[in-house]
Formats: sequence, C-alpha cells, structure tokens
Amino acid sequence: MMLHPAEPQLGYRPEIDGLRAVAVIGVVLYHFDLPGLPGGFTGVDVFFVLSGYLIGAILWREYRERGRVHLGRFYVRRFRRLAPAWTVMALSVFVAGWFILLPHDFRELGKSLIASTLFVANIHFWRGSGYFDSVAEEKPLLHMWSLSLEEQFYVVLPLLLLLCARRPRLALWLLAGGALVSLALALGYTRQNQTAAFFLFPFRAWELLAGVLLAILAARCPGPRQGVTASAAGLALVILGMTLIHPEDGFPGPLALLPVVGTLLLIWNGRAQNPINRALAWGPVRWIGLISYSLYLWHWPVRSLSDFVIGTEKGISTNAALILLSVALAWLSWRFVEQPARDTERLSARPLMIGVVVSSSILLALGAWPFLRAGLPGRWSDDVLMHADAAEDFIQDWSRCRIPAEGAFAGVEICPIGPEGAPKLLVWGDSHMRAMKEGLDLLAHESGTPALLIWHAGCPPMFGIEKRETAATRAEDENCARANRQIEATLREQPFADVLLIGRWSYYAEGAGVGVDAHNRIEVTPSWPAAVEHTIGVLTAMGSRVHVMRQVPEIPDYGSLPVARALARGEEVPQARLEVSLQQAAARDAAGFAPFTAAARDGQIDLIDPWPLTCDDDRCGVMHDGRTIYYDNNHMTNQGAMRLRHIWAPVFGQNADGDK
Repeated sequence: MMLHPAEPQLGYRPEIDGLRAVAVIGVVLYHFDLPGLPGGFTGVDVFFVLSGYLIGAILWREYRERGRVHLGRFYVRRFRRLAPAWTVMALSVFVAGWFILLPHDFRELGKSLIASTLFVANIHFWRGSGYFDSVAEEKPLLHMWSLSLEEQFYVVLPLLLLLCARRPRLALWLLAGGALVSLALALGYTRQNQTAAFFLFPFRAWELLAGVLLAILAARCPGPRQGVTASAAGLALVILGMTLIHPEDGFPGPLALLPVVGTLLLIWNGRAQNPINRALAWGPVRWIGLISYSLYLWHWPVRSLSDFVIGTEKGISTNAALILLSVALAWLSWRFVEQPARDTERLSARPLMIGVVVSSSILLALGAWPFLRAGLPGRWSDDVLMHADAAEDFIQDWSRCRIPAEGAFAGVEICPIGPEGAPKLLVWGDSHMRAMKEGLDLLAHESGTPALLIWHAGCPPMFGIEKRETAATRAEDENCARANRQIEATLREQPFADVLLIGRWSYYAEGAGVGVDAHNRIEVTPSWPAAVEHTIGVLTAMGSRVHVMRQVPEIPDYGSLPVARALARGEEVPQARLEVSLQQAAARDAAGFAPFTAAARDGQIDLIDPWPLTCDDDRCGVMHDGRTIYYDNNHMTNQGAMRLRHIWAPVFGQNADGDK
C-alpha cells in the first residue's frame, strides 16, 4: 500500500501525510473494535485513491516528457519503498506463529505468506472467506490483500502506458474507460458477491484509477490556492464513510463513493491555505502519516495474534495497549527499516533486486514449510492436537459440484455424490448438511446409490421462505430465497422419489444461535411451523417420500479451535464446555423439531434421529471413542459424519446395518 511519503520530485505535500493519518487511524481503530467507527475499514479506500494519485503523477509526468515509462526504474523504486518493511514484518509474524499458532492456523499462515509474497493475497483470501467474517481475525496476514491489489495495479498501469507509447490521448481514454467499467462492475456485482467485489482488482481498480485521473487533471490544472469548501466537503465525506457505513450494507458498491470522492476533493484542494489543510499538516498528525505504512503493516498482526495469546474477549484498556504496541512497532520499523532503505537510493538496481529475490525466496520457503508439513504439529501436546485435529476435519472435496447455466437447477450449485449415474435421491440442507457430506458420500458409494446434494449456509431448505440473518449479507439472504424458488421449480418438473432434509432447525425456530454463537440472529417468514408444513405438503404432492434428520445436539460453548487454543495457553477447559445435559439439549431442539414430529405422527415423513449415537442417558458431548466429533457447537466433523452414516441407510436403500 502506498503509505510512504510521496516521491521527492513531486514536491512534498504535508497535508497528504495528514490524510494518510486519517486513513490509517480509521483502519486501526476499526480493527481494534472502537465503537462509533463501523466503517473505519474505508480508510483503505482513501489509501487506494492516494496511491493512484501519487503513482499516476509520477508515471504520467515521465510519460508526457519521454513518451514512455522506464519500467525497471519504477519497480526498483517500488521495491525499495515497500519490500524491506514488509519482509521484516512477515518474518516476525512467522517466528511468532511458530510459538503461538496451532497446526491448522500455522498451515494457513504459510499459505497466506506464499500468496502475499507473490502479490496474490487478495485472490487467496477471496477464495477463503470474507473480510468481515469472524474467521478473518484468525489470519495474521489478512491485511496484505490490499498490498497485493496495489501491486497488481503497479503492473497494469505502467504496462498500459507502455502499450500507448507517445499516444497520450489513447492512454487517457483507456484510463477513463477502465475506471468507468470497473465502477460499473463494482456497482453491479457487490450485491451478488460482496467478497469478490471487495477483494478483487477488477472491482477496485476504479478507486486507484480515480486517483490517476486526478493526477493527470492536476498536471494540466493545479488545484486552487484558496478556499475551504472542497476540503470541508471532502473531509466530511471521508468521516461519514467511517462513521455511517456498516459491513452488512453491501460494500464496496455505491457506498465506496463516499471515501473515494472525499479523498479526491481533499487532494484537489490540498494546496489551498485553509484550516483543514493546516490541521492535516500539523506535526503530530503528519507524524502518524509518516509511519502509516509501517503502522498498517504491524497493527493487524498484533490484533490477530493477540487473539491466540490472550483470547478474543478484550476490554478497552487491553485494546488501547495493543494499539500503543502497534504504534511502537511501526515507529521502530519506520526508523530502522524504512528510513535506512530510503538511504540506499544511490545503490544500483542490481544489489537491490538480488536482495528482493533472496528475501522473497526465503519467505516462500518459510511459507511452504508449514503448508506442506500439515502445520508442523509436533510443536504441541496430544490433548491440544485432539481438538486441533477436529478443526482440520471440516474440509471436504467439492470438486464434482457445478452450477448449471440453464435447465434443471439453473443458477443453483449442485453436487453429485456416490457412483456415477442419474441421482436417485436429493439431499437438501444448510451447513449442517455440508458437515455431513463425507458420511453421505461414503454411504452413497457403499450402497451404490448416486445422489445429489444441494446446500446453502444459513439457508433453511424450505419452499416459500425468506430470511434476514445478521451473519449474512442482504445479497446472501436474497440468494437463499432465489435458490429455493429455483429448486422448487425444478422439482415440480423433475421430482425425486426420496428427499432428505438436513438443517439446524433450532436456529430457524428460535431465531438465534446458542452459547458461543448466541449473537447470531435470524428471522424467517412465514413462521417456522408454517414453512415446514408448506414444504412437506409441496414435496409429498410431487410424490416424493420426505425424510428429515433431527439436528445433532448443540453443545453450546464448544469450538474445536478455541478449546485447542485455550489448552495451548495452558488453561483448564471445564467439562461443561465439552458437553451439555440431555435435558438442556432437548429443550433447545424442541421448537425446531416439533413441526417435523407432528408430520411424522401423521405419516407424512420419516424421521432420522442421530441422538442415540451422540448422547448417553443424560449427557451429550463432543468426545466419542477417544475422538472429537464436533467442529464447533453445532457442526460435526467429517469423522463424526462418517460415524453417523448408517442412520441414513433406509434412504439409500439399505438396512441400518448397511446391507441392501
């Protein structure tokens, strides 16, 4: 990220360092959960515009003067500015991870270290989970997505100017056209796939290109020397973005215009003599801007790794101490890494590039070590690994899945299991069905029965239902309803003889999670009993035999990774965290399962009950036969799913012993 001071030949503009300070303060305070800044993450958008402006000004001036750009010189400058501080931070995080991170987390760190070194971290994290997901806090290098995106910009912009050698009008049209296309993509695609729109270059390029276009405009027509209106409006837009935007609002999308336009106005009016520019150029503010690159590099690893060391529940005083630690590390990085690197400008490019190649090779090798060696589990004791292994045992192979473009199930991801052939039954559900995939797949092969899986996380497998969920974006809520409508339309044309429903029924009936995920809320329309009755009626009218699996007992306070981390820190884990009374589990289950019980009494459906295999006479727990079979408080591991698989035998044409 272009957080370091502007190139000397552009002339030093102290208010830009002040603007960097505003941006990095917003990002840091947001990441450390300061109330009142739900949109602090938009500080990254401010940095994107600044990067586009500063890099655009450098390259455009060289392009106009010489008709081309010197790629070698440009990349040497970029590496000199960015690589040393990034390398020191990455090495430090790896060393800390050796002592702190469990095998799963250390392996993930290795993957993200490789991706960051190759400047594809944004693609890596896009393929993983979203920036706003809870698991995002478990990724010490997550913040490198923005650096990777900017590095991709550093490839595209110079090459575009090189291809348009001595044709500035064409270059300008391509830059403007690219910005408009990128903006249109961001506006049109954010609601469909917020994670892709957030992380990927095509949806973010317009923010950087907006800065480039402003630099080109400023080269022809410098901003005013007087007036405060543009500065006031710009600062207001930036602050509004940080204080009013929420992650669930669908960002970037049109909301990204707030920080982008605000930053453009502040830069454009940055030379004017007014109180806002004087405040931005004030010494303490400017000092934060000077260390902003290192502060951005260090604050997120401090934030993320602290969760592993002291836990996720932190008070204001703890977060304040962590912010001060981040600032101290940033100053050390700026003083002893960034500044000495700037003094090497007299060195030739050759030794610098050798250093970049060597350091990058070291980082790639370090990343590959835990990635290829399963996270180096030998660093931890057996009791830690027992729960850590459960966290790893939640990954399935979905390579057979596809999304038909037309015809049956058009636009819905469908996943065949079992042997090849026309599917004989449909298994439809939410993430609980996803957790059972390996058991279902194994049984399908054992029985020789091809089947089809369809699942959407947090999406009840019900017809005519709509939901609003705090753990989902609005687009995801809408996609749930849309997919269910398409599934119903397809089944009316091509019904299955057997349909197995698997879901977290208590969540939809109670409207909330339990224990560690009690903060998650969901509202379904129509009411849960009405939705169940309607869906069963539609399926039976199609001629399908409906089978419903009772959800596995919820163990309210369990999570495989949190428990493993607590044990790794030397904490005692109470038994109550690993089990629940049968009475408490049944009370939680009652409202969600009651409509199915009533339908079974009337002979409309068959019930499948996993509880005899997960509970004894008075307790339900995560441990069975010396193995942890739960991933979190409501999902089973792959081993747990395979342990349960024979309860589905009647659906697959077998008896309970697995015989035909």
